[in-house]
Amino acid sequence: MRSILVAIMIVGIAAAAAAAQDVQRLSLKDAEDEAVQNHPLIRAGQYAALAAGEAVRQIKSAYFPTVFGSFTGAQAQDGTRIAAGGLNNPTILDRFAYGFSASQMLTDFGRTSNLAASAALRADSQQQDVGERRASVLLQVDRAYFASLRAQAVARVAEQTVTARQLVVDQVTALTASGLKSALDLSFARVNLSEAQLLLLQARNDVEASYATLSAALGVPRAGMYELTDEGLPEPPPSDVEPLIAQALGERPDVAGERLNQQSRQKFAEAERALWFPTVSLIGAAGLTPYHQSGLTNQYSAVGVNLTVPLTNGNLYAARRAEANFRATAEQQSLQDLENGVARDVRVAWLEAQTAFQRLSLTDQLLAQASDALDLAEERYNLGLSSIVELTQAQLNQTRAQIEQATARYEYQSRNASLRFQIGALK
Repeated sequence: MRSILVAIMIVGIAAAAAAAQDVQRLSLKDAEDEAVQNHPLIRAGQYAALAAGEAVRQIKSAYFPTVFGSFTGAQAQDGTRIAAGGLNNPTILDRFAYGFSASQMLTDFGRTSNLAASAALRADSQQQDVGERRASVLLQVDRAYFASLRAQAVARVAEQTVTARQLVVDQVTALTASGLKSALDLSFARVNLSEAQLLLLQARNDVEASYATLSAALGVPRAGMYELTDEGLPEPPPSDVEPLIAQALGERPDVAGERLNQQSRQKFAEAERALWFPTVSLIGAAGLTPYHQSGLTNQYSAVGVNLTVPLTNGNLYAARRAEANFRATAEQQSLQDLENGVARDVRVAWLEAQTAFQRLSLTDQLLAQASDALDLAEERYNLGLSSIVELTQAQLNQTRAQIEQATARYEYQSRNASLRFQIGALK
């Protein structure tokens, strides 16, 4: 038996050590850094930004020469000519040759430069999208972090409530056994204890659920156990909302990205207008002909300039230019709508942060009053001046006040994070 007990103790100690190792200690800064490094939403935005940058290189490739290598061989019967088909060179000469040809655009009167500028602005907008994704992830982390702290605080309140009400049950049980209290008092005390146990059960479930939400916000596929560092209360929100709205319009990445999109649309419209302009290109070819029919030389070379001028195409270019202008105008209206929405969101977040801050002092007062009322109720009940109903109601009021105080503290921190996100300060 002694050996079995020792083995059980060793297993218990090992299990406790393993559980302790599984608990991850996190501060808010650690959680934010981990999310920025691991979250797939941010990584997806970064790869999309890299892809947008490659689109700029694709368009700018028109500024560089294009070179092709060729190997050609032909053999035909004597006197053979191509007779059927469209316009062509009917003569076929026996030969084997190799060489290269090159072409270089000299100018297209601004079309390529406008297309490159439009693509560069889109790439910059994609970079702003990365910033928006980062801010969104940080907001999710902050909310999940403070929600977990709130759940832990409520669980501690529930544990203290169960302990306190268990003590009342024990006292009333002893008094009932000695005939000083009735069975009704004992029944009320037990019901009160059962309610506290239900509260504790729900609180522990909320803690586990908050850990799952926090793990998802961190970009971790599996839920873990966390030991979170409590954060100090931030400063109260400013009294004037207008500077916050101006800051949001200047710093929020989604607003900056939408402005870049509008500028990109405008540049694309200018590029579509340049479709009517001519394109001037330089073309050259050179090579060797080691085997050839008599009359040909052993090498060849040629150079020329090609001017392409669009004349008519059934209003295709005109329709493309009109479409681009309409889309640029639509993008301008979308930008205006976004700015209006940002002003509204900042104002709402500011109001919610102010309300949450005002609740802090009110919940402190509520808890102090509920604690004083509980002390008086306990004294009156012990002296036989009141019923168990008054005592249980006072206990319930104190529990609610404790939960309200914990909720108000972390709700204000969460609302403050939302306000920082809305004004573009969460980066």
